[in-house]
Amino acid sequence: MNDEDGDKGSKAPERSTPDPSATPESVEPETVADPPAPEPDEAPAPDASVPEAPAQQPSADDAPTTQLNLGDLGERSEEQAPDAPLWVEPPANEDVTQVIPAIPPGPVPGPTQAYTPPADDPTVVAPAAAAQVPPQPAPEPSPPAEPSAEQTAPSRAPWVKIAAVTGGVIALIGIAYAADLAASSGKVPRGVTVAGVDVGGSSREEAEATLQAQVGPRVDQPLTVTAGDVSTQLVPSAAGLGVDWEATLDRAHSQPLNPFTRLTSFFTTDEIGVVSTRDEAALASAVDGLRGETDRASREGTVVFEGPTPVPVDPSTGQNLNGEGAEAALTEEWAFGRPVELPVDVVPVTVTKEGVQRALDEVATPAASADLVVTGRDGKVATAARQQIGAIVGFEPDGNGGLKPTYNIGAATGILAPQLVSTEIVPKDATITLDGGSPTVVPAVVGDLVQWPKTLETLPELLRGNGSHTTAAVYGPVPPALTTEAAQALGVKEVIGEFTTGGFSAASGTNIRLAASEINGALIKPGDTFSLNGYTGPRGTAQGYVESGIINNGRPDTAVGGGVSQVATTLYNAAYFAGMEDVAHTEHSYYISRYPEAREATVFEGAIDLQFRNTAKTGVMIQAIGGASDLTIRFWGTKSVDVESITGNRTKPTEPDTVTLPAGDHCIASSGAPGFTASDTRVISDHATGQEISRDTRTVRYDPVPIVKCEAPAAPPKPDERTPAASPAPPAPAESPKPTTPKPNPNDGE
Repeated sequence: MNDEDGDKGSKAPERSTPDPSATPESVEPETVADPPAPEPDEAPAPDASVPEAPAQQPSADDAPTTQLNLGDLGERSEEQAPDAPLWVEPPANEDVTQVIPAIPPGPVPGPTQAYTPPADDPTVVAPAAAAQVPPQPAPEPSPPAEPSAEQTAPSRAPWVKIAAVTGGVIALIGIAYAADLAASSGKVPRGVTVAGVDVGGSSREEAEATLQAQVGPRVDQPLTVTAGDVSTQLVPSAAGLGVDWEATLDRAHSQPLNPFTRLTSFFTTDEIGVVSTRDEAALASAVDGLRGETDRASREGTVVFEGPTPVPVDPSTGQNLNGEGAEAALTEEWAFGRPVELPVDVVPVTVTKEGVQRALDEVATPAASADLVVTGRDGKVATAARQQIGAIVGFEPDGNGGLKPTYNIGAATGILAPQLVSTEIVPKDATITLDGGSPTVVPAVVGDLVQWPKTLETLPELLRGNGSHTTAAVYGPVPPALTTEAAQALGVKEVIGEFTTGGFSAASGTNIRLAASEINGALIKPGDTFSLNGYTGPRGTAQGYVESGIINNGRPDTAVGGGVSQVATTLYNAAYFAGMEDVAHTEHSYYISRYPEAREATVFEGAIDLQFRNTAKTGVMIQAIGGASDLTIRFWGTKSVDVESITGNRTKPTEPDTVTLPAGDHCIASSGAPGFTASDTRVISDHATGQEISRDTRTVRYDPVPIVKCEAPAAPPKPDERTPAASPAPPAPAESPKPTTPKPNPNDGE
């Protein structure tokens, strides 16, 4: 402590009086705080001959104290003045530990220096005094005594022991590490598992054998897979999955060198999985095969009717198997033998349970509370019973979590309309009859029918009530499709074209007269196209047609509806001379002598049709008259053109072939006829002026009619009666081919 410190007004510390009975050896040293560092300009020059003793740090729990060295207090006290102070004033307002230097045995010349006693010197702790004491010159410190061997030995011994033990432990750890590393060299690292099978510590060969024995069989065992809330099974090998053993063991790497990793391997495992081989096509096919069980469509909530009872149907989300994710999951997880969870894509719903309940309470329940009744004329009523309400009322999502009611007006009309037919007047078209030999217009009838859309337009409000669901039918006029005025304006008044054919069999006559009756009275308005197949419809046994002659593959044959081609030829010629526009027609494959060359037609249901268009400004009515052996068809209208037919010469003749068939019902013998090429030219002229309007030529090539022979099979030869024993058994007679009904060729016609 410098002398200047004593003049700063600090209170002097209380005097510390040593215990006379205490000796330096009996006083326990206290922790010594470092003295305050002197200012740079006040620091005394260090004495190189006196070593500086290190100061001890006070503990945190000690109060500020001043240490006194009493080793030579007796000697010092004799030399100093009686009133000399034995304490040093600490700096003002500084709560730190101060060191009172030891008093040397005699006066020491030179500047004073603070002295820090060795750790073993006895000291006495004196509390700081409050009173101010005049500053005293600091005595010269005596050189510190060298510590004896007995003093230093006890303090060093524990550290030596700790260092020795630590070194020994480290050496043992190093030896153990080296031994463990050497013992596991060339083996699979400890703790490694493959698909749950522990192979750590095994050689590579041993590990592969273990895996093939325990994991290998799993490839052929059914594997449970789950997708959402659905579980099913598949066999990995059937899905194209397998194991690459070499690549799997390569995943284990080499022995780790990190000591910590080697230590933790005693307590942990390292699952490396398997490296799977996969057949992409087989795996994709297997995953797709699961969709039948895993995938399901979402079900929107709705309300259905079970009889008269409305039943709520809660919404249910759907799911679709995620193909790529499923393939990846199977590839990574199948070898573990445990259930594999496959990812699915959830298909959401839009209707909530609350929306379903609201539709049930507000719409469905009131709608089913009573019958729907429509009252008609003359006291007639139509009723849709409560049990039928489900066919009329339905629901669909409204996009906001609820249900929107739908009303099937068509279904309601279908239930109610038949019950009020007797109260209606059905409209009738005007017709043209030929009673008396000339066309007469039969007036049309305007109908008076229930207007069901208008009657049921208030159905939503009608069914929402819990009381009566009754409304009145609304009637309205319905005009006919052909009014009286329109029929009169068609100008059907005279024959504008006709043609007659004959020479058919009885069976063909049945079919000819039936088809003629169906087209009789047909009205063709200006610009309309007539179709024979379209007008008659199917021509089968259900419609009354019978089996008769047709042409099949150039040869005569029979089929249901045979003979209708004669109607087609007669109709074609009547349209030809009436000036109708030819839209579509097909000639027979070979010439039939009762028809005009290159001016005839055939039909075949579903394949060959006869069509023509009315290009006149007036209408045309068809009159068909079927007799016992002939057919006449007339076209009635307003004559505006004249038609002339010019038949060309036959050219390019071809000879027939001979065909031999087994005798039977389906073999019709024919003498045949040569084929040839013919042509027809139609010339159309204006009826009023005679001016030619058009000239068209059509050329037709007819195939030769084959010569057909029907022969029975030859009889088997008789055995030789002279050598019956030596004669071989006669061969079995050859079976005559069974007659089959050849499929008609559409190009031949009926």
